[in-house]
Amino acid sequence: MQLAHRTDNIAPFHVMAILAKAKSMAASGRSVISLYVGEPDFGTPAAIVEAGRKALSDGHTGYTAATGIPELREAIADRYHRWHGLSLDPQRILVTPGGSSALLLAFAATIDAGQSVLLPEPGYPCNRNFLEVLNARGISVPLQEPGLLLSMAELERARTEQTRGVLLASPCNPTGQVLSSQDWDAAALFCQRHEMALFADEIYHGLTFTEALPPTALQSWDQAWVTQSFSKFYGMTGWRLGWLVVPDGAQAVVERLAQNLFLSAPSMAQVAALAAFRPEVEAECFARRGRLRERRDAMAAGLASLGIPLLAEPDGAFYLFADVSSLTEDAAIWCDRLLEETGVAVTPGLDFGGTTTHRAVRFAYTADVPVLLEAIERIGQFIKEQPFIRQEF
Repeated sequence: MQLAHRTDNIAPFHVMAILAKAKSMAASGRSVISLYVGEPDFGTPAAIVEAGRKALSDGHTGYTAATGIPELREAIADRYHRWHGLSLDPQRILVTPGGSSALLLAFAATIDAGQSVLLPEPGYPCNRNFLEVLNARGISVPLQEPGLLLSMAELERARTEQTRGVLLASPCNPTGQVLSSQDWDAAALFCQRHEMALFADEIYHGLTFTEALPPTALQSWDQAWVTQSFSKFYGMTGWRLGWLVVPDGAQAVVERLAQNLFLSAPSMAQVAALAAFRPEVEAECFARRGRLRERRDAMAAGLASLGIPLLAEPDGAFYLFADVSSLTEDAAIWCDRLLEETGVAVTPGLDFGGTTTHRAVRFAYTADVPVLLEAIERIGQFIKEQPFIRQEF
């Protein structure tokens, strides 16, 4: 069988191997602490679940328009007004089957074969693979140490004549960093100067640990392509629902792509998601930030007590990106041994690109504080027994 050459360049998502091993160990009776997948233990708010049940019983099981039901697009536009003071035309919002579909639509609408997008890394690994599917490519732009900070100079250095866009994430997976208004302003000016698209991954928006909400890219540039999701803030991972904000004038093109690629997002999920915007449901979701902040602080303090420093300031999402170079020559080997010997499952930096791949580990604080403290205890014992793990040949 002959397969498409593009598949040769699509790297595996290494965390899935950890997931499979962790589940196998748990099935065999081992005690496994899962700190590797981006899915907290909160679940979907009850009001959304009940709205989903009602949607099914009311017969919302067919196709919708490819752009989504009008009520949901209007509710999303209203959130931008409430949260950011923006007046956004609902016609610029397309409801998608998850946030990944939104980014794929944005790339498909703007990037031709042979062209490229700048990807500051460490970053979410699937972004590069979306471009490979389109016969385009991602150009890795290393975030600057210390702190893994965005550098306009590095973006300029990496840009070529074939570069057509920049993708920035805030809050960022895997670092938990949040971009400021100044960061978005600088990125917008860079893209405008070079006539490139600005892609904004904001799927963790709302999950930040300051009272004031961080900015959206749309406050710096109305023409940004913004991908969003109901998965993280609203706890709707399995409902497969997201949205894309497109620049004015691109609606018809993106709608045509969505019609052909996805037909529509799940109708019952769209109807259920209307409940997410009720004041009491949003209040419940915002309250989760306090619990996540407690988890972040407990996990960060525990890692510090073990001599494991953080590589970036984690102001949002639910990840800590840490440096284990004092403990191993290869973070992937260290993570594999840690899982085998202690049952603590974490993600090596290998998935996320950049300059930290072999020394970084992502810890997802997706379990409650007592579980996180148990994980720290197990990691501490592991380090005592194996203070340094060398690379295997």
